[in-house]
Amino acid sequence: MSIEQSEASQASAMDSCFELSTNAGVAHLRMNRPERRNAMTLSFWDELPALVRRIEQDPSVRVIVLSSTGPHFSAGLDLGVFQQIQAASASGYGLYEKIRLMQRSLSSLEECRLPVLAAVQGAAIGGAVDLLTACDLRYCSADAYFTIEEINVGMTADVGTFPRILKLLPEAVVKELAYTGGRLRAQRAESLGFVNAVLPDHQALLAHVFQVAEEIAAKAPLAIHGCKRAIHWGRDHSTSDGLEQIALWNAGALSWNDIGEAIQARTEKRPGQFADLPQKPHRLAPYTNDHQDSE
Repeated sequence: MSIEQSEASQASAMDSCFELSTNAGVAHLRMNRPERRNAMTLSFWDELPALVRRIEQDPSVRVIVLSSTGPHFSAGLDLGVFQQIQAASASGYGLYEKIRLMQRSLSSLEECRLPVLAAVQGAAIGGAVDLLTACDLRYCSADAYFTIEEINVGMTADVGTFPRILKLLPEAVVKELAYTGGRLRAQRAESLGFVNAVLPDHQALLAHVFQVAEEIAAKAPLAIHGCKRAIHWGRDHSTSDGLEQIALWNAGALSWNDIGEAIQARTEKRPGQFADLPQKPHRLAPYTNDHQDSE
């Protein structure tokens, strides 16, 4: 069953926030509610990790591109969600569990074995910043800006921004954005390293991001996965721990076949033909066709 078929069956069962397509090893996950500025509804938080899992089940996919439609990337959390969460949370612990569920939703991008490239146009507000900090690479159009909007509605950002953005921006910059709710505009975001490149407009942005994605997709998938693991481990641990982790990784996961193919392909000036990542299991019991179709 293809990703597109899986996504279509999922969309019929819920109020879908995304469109999903695949081509040449790249999965394109696109937010599709421009009339609502791609606000994050309740279904968003369930749909995102489900789609990431589906993508990881397709061995032909090697990179994910996350983008959106319309003039703005995302207005963040739909305001109606606040009321729905409040009404459903009778206790502080109930709210805690819902926040943790939302955190895990965005963490699905960070924990995904594949690189996730985000393409941002216009505004990325509140929860959209939480979302973007969980991606591997960020690119934006010249009109883009980023806002830690939560302070402007009287709350502290809680689904991922602060633990991650402090690894992406200087602390003083984070504090200024968090305390004032001000806008981090595209050029400053690039100069600070929050985005990898700024492109003139949305069309140029997507063309550039897909070019980078295709370049990554041409590399050995297991080596790319190893890079992502090593970088995240090194970010969150000491240098000594990072050295130990990568030694253990290569001792167990180094592919001599991929190394030989990479060298031969480079010598012959042709694309490499690398083994796919093994399918990532999400259960021990085997799936039946009926079960897969119903998911």
